[in-house]
Amino acid sequence: MDDLKIAAVCMEAAPGEVERNLDRIQGFVSKASAKGADIVCFPELSVSGYVLNNPAKVCRSTDFGKTIDSLVRMSRGSRMVLMASLIESADDAGPYITQVITGPKGLIGLYRKTHLSPTERAIYGAGKEVKIFKYRSTTFGVHLCYEAHFPEMSTTMALMGAEVIFVPHASPRGDAEKKLQSWLRHLPARAFDNGVFVVACNQVGKAEPGLSFPGTAVVIGPDGRLLASYTGGEETILFAELKGDLLQNVRGHRMRYFLPQRRPDLYRDVVSDH
Repeated sequence: MDDLKIAAVCMEAAPGEVERNLDRIQGFVSKASAKGADIVCFPELSVSGYVLNNPAKVCRSTDFGKTIDSLVRMSRGSRMVLMASLIESADDAGPYITQVITGPKGLIGLYRKTHLSPTERAIYGAGKEVKIFKYRSTTFGVHLCYEAHFPEMSTTMALMGAEVIFVPHASPRGDAEKKLQSWLRHLPARAFDNGVFVVACNQVGKAEPGLSFPGTAVVIGPDGRLLASYTGGEETILFAELKGDLLQNVRGHRMRYFLPQRRPDLYRDVVSDH
Protein backbone atom coordinates (compact mmCIF):
# COMPACT_ATOMS: atom_id res chain seq x y z
CA MET A 1 0.00 0.00 0.00
CA ASP A 2 1.25 3.48 -0.89
CA ASP A 3 1.01 6.38 1.54
CA LEU A 4 -2.39 8.05 1.18
CA LYS A 5 -3.84 11.34 2.32
CA ILE A 6 -7.52 10.89 3.06
CA ALA A 7 -10.27 13.43 3.69
CA ALA A 8 -13.22 12.36 5.85
CA VAL A 9 -16.11 14.80 5.48
CA CYS A 10 -18.78 15.67 8.02
CA MET A 11 -21.56 17.41 6.08
CA GLU A 12 -25.23 18.25 6.24
CA ALA A 13 -27.23 16.42 3.56
CA ALA A 14 -30.71 17.82 2.97
CA PRO A 15 -33.24 14.98 2.43
CA GLY A 16 -34.37 14.81 -1.19
CA GLU A 17 -32.36 17.86 -2.32
CA VAL A 18 -29.93 16.04 -4.58
CA GLU A 19 -28.71 19.03 -6.62
CA ARG A 20 -28.09 21.08 -3.48
CA ASN A 21 -26.18 18.22 -1.90
CA LEU A 22 -24.09 17.69 -5.04
CA ASP A 23 -23.15 21.37 -5.00
CA ARG A 24 -21.99 21.03 -1.40
CA ILE A 25 -20.07 17.87 -2.23
CA GLN A 26 -18.32 19.74 -5.05
CA GLY A 27 -17.27 22.42 -2.59
CA PHE A 28 -15.75 19.86 -0.22
CA VAL A 29 -14.05 18.08 -3.12
CA SER A 30 -12.38 21.34 -4.15
CA LYS A 31 -11.13 21.94 -0.59
CA ALA A 32 -9.86 18.37 -0.23
CA SER A 33 -8.11 18.57 -3.60
CA ALA A 34 -6.42 21.83 -2.61
CA LYS A 35 -4.99 20.06 0.44
CA GLY A 36 -3.61 17.22 -1.67
CA ALA A 37 -6.02 14.46 -0.64
CA ASP A 38 -6.02 11.19 -2.58
CA ILE A 39 -9.39 9.91 -1.36
CA VAL A 40 -12.37 11.86 -0.04
CA CYS A 41 -15.12 10.03 1.85
CA PHE A 42 -18.57 11.50 2.45
CA PRO A 43 -21.19 10.34 4.98
CA GLU A 44 -23.86 7.76 4.28
CA LEU A 45 -26.57 9.08 1.93
CA SER A 46 -24.69 12.34 1.45
CA VAL A 47 -26.25 12.75 -2.01
CA SER A 48 -29.87 11.85 -1.26
CA GLY A 49 -29.99 12.82 2.39
CA TYR A 50 -31.00 10.23 4.99
CA VAL A 51 -34.62 9.31 4.35
CA LEU A 52 -36.86 6.87 6.23
CA ASN A 53 -40.14 8.38 5.07
CA ASN A 54 -40.93 7.39 1.46
CA PRO A 55 -37.45 6.95 -0.07
CA ALA A 56 -39.15 5.83 -3.29
CA LYS A 57 -40.22 9.44 -3.80
CA VAL A 58 -36.58 10.54 -3.65
CA CYS A 59 -35.71 7.80 -6.16
CA ARG A 60 -38.34 8.99 -8.61
CA SER A 61 -36.92 12.50 -8.51
CA THR A 62 -33.29 11.37 -8.87
CA ASP A 63 -31.62 10.48 -12.15
CA PHE A 64 -29.23 7.80 -10.89
CA GLY A 65 -27.06 7.72 -14.01
CA LYS A 66 -26.81 11.50 -14.22
CA THR A 67 -25.86 11.69 -10.55
CA ILE A 68 -23.08 9.15 -11.01
CA ASP A 69 -21.85 11.13 -14.01
CA SER A 70 -21.66 14.24 -11.80
CA LEU A 71 -19.57 12.38 -9.21
CA VAL A 72 -17.30 10.98 -11.94
CA ARG A 73 -16.70 14.50 -13.27
CA MET A 74 -15.75 15.67 -9.79
CA SER A 75 -13.26 12.81 -9.45
CA ARG A 76 -11.72 13.46 -12.84
CA GLY A 77 -11.48 17.17 -12.22
CA SER A 78 -9.85 16.73 -8.81
CA ARG A 79 -7.81 13.61 -9.63
CA MET A 80 -9.13 11.97 -6.45
CA VAL A 81 -11.19 8.96 -5.45
CA LEU A 82 -14.61 10.13 -4.29
CA MET A 83 -16.96 8.08 -2.12
CA ALA A 84 -20.57 9.22 -1.69
CA SER A 85 -23.89 7.43 -1.36
CA LEU A 86 -27.47 7.81 -2.46
CA ILE A 87 -30.75 5.93 -2.68
CA GLU A 88 -30.74 3.59 -5.65
CA SER A 89 -33.96 2.41 -7.23
CA ALA A 90 -33.97 -1.19 -8.47
CA ASP A 91 -36.53 -3.64 -9.82
CA ASP A 92 -35.63 -6.59 -7.61
CA ALA A 93 -35.70 -5.66 -3.91
CA GLY A 94 -34.80 -1.99 -3.65
CA PRO A 95 -34.57 0.81 -2.98
CA TYR A 96 -30.99 0.36 -1.82
CA ILE A 97 -28.59 2.49 0.18
CA THR A 98 -25.76 2.50 -2.34
CA GLN A 99 -22.20 3.76 -2.06
CA VAL A 100 -20.74 5.13 -5.29
CA ILE A 101 -16.96 4.97 -5.68
CA THR A 102 -15.47 7.04 -8.49
CA GLY A 103 -11.90 7.80 -9.50
CA PRO A 104 -9.88 9.85 -11.96
CA LYS A 105 -10.54 7.25 -14.66
CA GLY A 106 -14.27 6.91 -14.05
CA LEU A 107 -16.61 4.73 -12.03
CA ILE A 108 -14.75 2.28 -9.79
CA GLY A 109 -17.81 0.52 -8.45
CA LEU A 110 -21.06 0.43 -6.48
CA TYR A 111 -21.70 -1.13 -3.09
CA ARG A 112 -25.17 -1.81 -1.67
CA LYS A 113 -25.60 -1.81 2.11
CA THR A 114 -25.92 -5.42 3.24
CA HIS A 115 -26.77 -5.12 6.95
CA LEU A 116 -29.73 -2.83 7.56
CA SER A 117 -30.66 -1.39 10.92
CA PRO A 118 -34.04 -2.38 12.44
CA THR A 119 -35.51 0.98 11.34
CA GLU A 120 -34.31 0.45 7.74
CA ARG A 121 -35.31 -3.18 7.11
CA ALA A 122 -38.93 -2.52 6.21
CA ILE A 123 -37.95 0.36 3.92
CA TYR A 124 -34.79 -0.63 2.06
CA GLY A 125 -33.53 -3.72 0.26
CA ALA A 126 -30.39 -5.43 1.54
CA GLY A 127 -27.37 -5.87 -0.69
CA LYS A 128 -26.25 -9.42 -1.33
CA GLU A 129 -22.55 -9.05 -2.02
CA VAL A 130 -19.42 -8.13 -0.08
CA LYS A 131 -17.07 -6.17 -2.32
CA ILE A 132 -13.64 -4.63 -2.21
CA PHE A 133 -12.20 -1.97 -4.49
CA LYS A 134 -8.74 -0.99 -5.68
CA TYR A 135 -7.07 2.36 -6.36
CA ARG A 136 -3.43 2.31 -7.43
CA SER A 137 -1.74 -0.04 -4.94
CA THR A 138 -4.42 0.27 -2.22
CA THR A 139 -7.31 -2.14 -1.71
CA PHE A 140 -10.25 -0.95 0.37
CA GLY A 141 -13.76 -1.82 1.47
CA VAL A 142 -16.86 0.00 2.70
CA HIS A 143 -19.06 -0.50 5.73
CA LEU A 144 -22.17 1.65 5.68
CA CYS A 145 -22.93 2.75 9.25
CA TYR A 146 -24.74 -0.17 10.97
CA GLU A 147 -22.57 -2.68 9.10
CA ALA A 148 -19.57 -1.81 11.26
CA HIS A 149 -21.19 -3.67 14.18
CA PHE A 150 -20.64 -7.01 12.44
CA PRO A 151 -17.06 -8.26 12.89
CA GLU A 152 -17.51 -10.83 10.14
CA MET A 153 -17.81 -8.03 7.58
CA SER A 154 -14.45 -6.44 8.32
CA THR A 155 -12.74 -9.82 8.59
CA THR A 156 -14.21 -10.92 5.27
CA MET A 157 -12.99 -7.74 3.59
CA ALA A 158 -9.54 -8.09 5.14
CA LEU A 159 -9.32 -11.68 3.92
CA MET A 160 -10.29 -10.41 0.45
CA GLY A 161 -7.34 -8.03 0.60
CA ALA A 162 -8.69 -4.80 2.11
CA GLU A 163 -6.10 -2.55 3.73
CA VAL A 164 -8.50 0.30 4.51
CA ILE A 165 -12.16 0.16 5.50
CA PHE A 166 -14.21 3.31 5.07
CA VAL A 167 -17.27 3.66 7.31
CA PRO A 168 -19.63 6.43 6.15
CA HIS A 169 -22.36 7.04 8.74
CA ALA A 170 -25.77 8.62 8.98
CA SER A 171 -25.88 7.94 12.70
CA PRO A 172 -28.24 10.07 14.82
CA ARG A 173 -28.79 10.27 18.58
CA GLY A 174 -26.58 11.84 21.20
CA ASP A 175 -24.01 14.57 20.95
CA ALA A 176 -20.74 14.38 19.08
CA GLU A 177 -18.64 13.42 22.10
CA LYS A 178 -20.99 10.55 22.99
CA LYS A 179 -20.93 9.41 19.38
CA LEU A 180 -17.13 9.41 19.44
CA GLN A 181 -17.08 7.30 22.60
CA SER A 182 -19.57 4.90 21.03
CA TRP A 183 -17.41 4.50 17.93
CA LEU A 184 -14.29 4.00 20.02
CA ARG A 185 -15.87 0.91 21.57
CA HIS A 186 -16.00 -1.03 18.31
CA LEU A 187 -14.14 0.65 15.44
CA PRO A 188 -10.65 0.20 16.97
CA ALA A 189 -11.43 -3.52 17.30
CA ARG A 190 -12.27 -3.73 13.59
CA ALA A 191 -8.91 -2.13 12.81
CA PHE A 192 -6.80 -4.02 15.37
CA ASP A 193 -8.24 -7.49 14.82
CA ASN A 194 -7.84 -7.30 11.05
CA GLY A 195 -4.74 -5.15 10.61
CA VAL A 196 -6.55 -2.44 8.59
CA PHE A 197 -6.98 1.31 8.68
CA VAL A 198 -10.53 2.44 9.53
CA VAL A 199 -11.87 5.81 8.38
CA ALA A 200 -15.34 6.90 9.59
CA CYS A 201 -17.38 10.08 9.17
CA ASN A 202 -20.93 11.12 10.04
CA GLN A 203 -23.57 13.51 8.80
CA VAL A 204 -24.12 16.82 10.60
CA GLY A 205 -27.37 18.60 11.43
CA LYS A 206 -31.07 17.83 11.21
CA ALA A 207 -32.71 15.59 8.63
CA GLU A 208 -36.25 14.23 8.85
CA PRO A 209 -38.29 15.17 11.95
CA GLY A 210 -36.72 13.60 15.00
CA LEU A 211 -33.36 12.89 13.38
CA SER A 212 -30.30 14.94 14.22
CA PHE A 213 -26.74 13.94 13.36
CA PRO A 214 -23.72 14.82 15.53
CA GLY A 215 -20.63 15.57 13.47
CA THR A 216 -18.01 12.95 14.22
CA ALA A 217 -15.06 11.60 12.26
CA VAL A 218 -12.23 9.24 13.18
CA VAL A 219 -9.17 7.69 11.57
CA ILE A 220 -7.79 4.57 13.25
CA GLY A 221 -4.53 2.80 12.45
CA PRO A 222 -4.09 -0.94 11.84
CA ASP A 223 -2.70 -1.16 15.37
CA GLY A 224 -6.05 0.01 16.75
CA ARG A 225 -4.72 3.41 17.80
CA LEU A 226 -6.60 6.62 17.10
CA LEU A 227 -4.74 8.71 14.50
CA ALA A 228 -7.15 11.65 14.16
CA SER A 229 -10.64 12.65 15.25
CA TYR A 230 -13.22 15.41 15.05
CA THR A 231 -16.27 16.07 17.20
CA GLY A 232 -18.54 19.05 16.72
CA GLY A 233 -21.68 20.47 15.23
CA GLU A 234 -20.09 22.09 12.20
CA GLU A 235 -19.39 20.77 8.73
CA THR A 236 -15.70 20.01 8.38
CA ILE A 237 -13.04 17.87 6.71
CA LEU A 238 -10.79 15.66 8.80
CA PHE A 239 -7.48 15.02 7.04
CA ALA A 240 -5.08 12.20 7.88
CA GLU A 241 -2.08 10.42 6.39
CA LEU A 242 -2.34 6.66 6.05
CA LYS A 243 1.25 5.40 6.05
CA GLY A 244 2.11 2.24 4.19
CA ASP A 245 4.99 1.60 6.61
CA LEU A 246 2.59 1.44 9.57
CA LEU A 247 0.49 -1.17 7.80
CA GLN A 248 3.59 -3.14 6.87
CA ASN A 249 4.92 -3.01 10.44
CA VAL A 250 1.65 -4.39 11.83
CA ARG A 251 1.24 -7.09 9.20
CA GLY A 252 4.88 -8.07 9.39
CA HIS A 253 4.76 -8.59 13.18
CA ARG A 254 4.56 -12.27 14.15
CA MET A 255 2.44 -11.54 17.24
CA ARG A 256 0.28 -8.59 16.19
CA TYR A 257 -1.15 -9.72 12.87
CA PHE A 258 -3.89 -12.18 13.64
CA LEU A 259 -5.53 -13.09 10.33
CA PRO A 260 -2.85 -15.61 9.28
CA GLN A 261 -3.32 -17.44 12.59
CA ARG A 262 -7.05 -18.11 12.14
CA ARG A 263 -8.36 -21.68 12.46
CA PRO A 264 -11.42 -21.72 10.17
CA ASP A 265 -11.44 -25.53 10.37
CA LEU A 266 -12.67 -25.14 13.96
CA TYR A 267 -15.59 -22.83 13.30
CA ARG A 268 -16.48 -23.19 9.64
CA ASP A 269 -19.42 -25.52 10.35
CA VAL A 270 -20.75 -23.34 13.17
CA VAL A 271 -20.66 -20.24 11.02
CA SER A 272 -22.35 -21.93 8.06
CA ASP A 273 -25.05 -23.55 10.25
CA HIS A 274 -25.93 -20.40 12.16
